[in-house]
Order: sequence, then structure tokens, then C-alpha cells
Amino acid sequence: MSKIIPAIELKNVIKKFKQGSQSLEVLKGINLAVNPGEVVALVGQSGAGKSTLLQISGLLEQPSSGEIFFDGKKCSKLNDVQRTELRRDYVGFVYQYHNLLPDFNALENVMLPQLIAGVSTKLAEEKARWLLSKMKLDKRLRHRPSELSGGEQQRVAIARALANSPKLLLADEPTGNLDPKTSEIVFSELVSLVKDTGLAALIATHNFELAEKMDRKVRLQDGKIVDLQSFSRSQKVQLDMTKNFY
Repeated sequence: MSKIIPAIELKNVIKKFKQGSQSLEVLKGINLAVNPGEVVALVGQSGAGKSTLLQISGLLEQPSSGEIFFDGKKCSKLNDVQRTELRRDYVGFVYQYHNLLPDFNALENVMLPQLIAGVSTKLAEEKARWLLSKMKLDKRLRHRPSELSGGEQQRVAIARALANSPKLLLADEPTGNLDPKTSEIVFSELVSLVKDTGLAALIATHNFELAEKMDRKVRLQDGKIVDLQSFSRSQKVQLDMTKNFY
């Protein structure tokens, strides 16, 4: 059996920030791999460094030390142009706030990243229609963001993140701004699309119920990764109560 190559792998990643004359170590030797087709929940206290970890995973920030691998290939030696191109082609980002372009409708918002990447208008529209259909927005293609509900806007943002067929999806609280019922719908459609396309997804969330539905859960604690699959459910509940799990 051939070995599975992770879509992304972080090895001993350390991130330090300068605070005056002192150095604050936020990430203390992160080791984490996410395989194709896998949806991994990233949980932890506010301020634990989840967003920093996602930024580094998406090549938006450089680690202080350590190595990041995309498809088994090192990223540390890439220059700025190479990092930008790899990020454009390999990674899709979804944030808590959708950041859709207000003057463009749903279809155009999903077409735009493809057009920037050099895809023809015809193919870009076909892909955008397919993605929005998968997100159950077939009848909202011509609506601008102001004419869409919060959940619909976020589903457009997810479709846009997948427009250039990335191999890795990084999501930072993608349902954090939605009510529970809408969160459930958006999350369900997100996971369905991830599974259909076979990409890898690392999703930071405070929503315990959504985290439980992912393939695997890891916790960022004291700058390090704890694999929660090794905990029993009762232990996780106790951890939640005693250490402000989320």
C-alpha cells in the first residue's frame, strides 16, 4: 500500500513575536499533518494562536523556525512570488466575515478568482455555477451580497475559496457569525463539498458540536498541539469545564 502524502504537514513550527525588548513564543514546536479528504477541527482558547497557525499554514506568515510541506514539498526556500503563486493555486481561505465584493453578484464573486488566475470566462462561469449549485445557491446566482442572508453570503465565500480547485482549505471560524441553525446548514454543505472534491480542510472553531462532527479534533494548548482523539468523551468534557476548552 502506497503511503499517503499529507496535503499539508507542519514540522516543529515555532512562531515568536517581538513585544518591546521581549520575545513572545506563540507556537512552540507545532507538528501537524492533514491528509487529502480529511476535515480537522482546530480548537483552543481565544488568544491561543489558532489564527496565527492558520496564517502560517497558508503561507501568509513565515514561521520563526520549522518547516511546512505542501504535498511533501518544502516551502521554506520559496521566494515571495513563488509563495504567492502557491498560495493562489493550492490554498483556499474562508474567514468568519465573508468579505464578498459588494458590487458583484454571487456568480461573479466566485468567477473572479478564476479570471485572475487566467481561466476563460466560459470555464470560470461553469465552475462557479457548479460550486454554487453544490452550496444550494442555484437560484441566488444573480443576487448581490446585500440581497443575501448571512448564511448565503458565507456559502458564496466558501464557493469562492474553492474556485481555483485548491488542495487545502483553511477556515477561521467560518460559522462564528451565524446562528446555530444556519451554522449547521453551512457546515454540512462545507463538509459535503470537501468530501466531494477530496481536498484537505483545517477548520478553527469554537463550536463544540461542529467540532465533534469532523474527522479529527486537535487542540492548540500552551503553544502546542494536543490530539483530542486520544481523549475519551468524559475526559474532554472535564477538560472543557476545567480549562476553558473553547
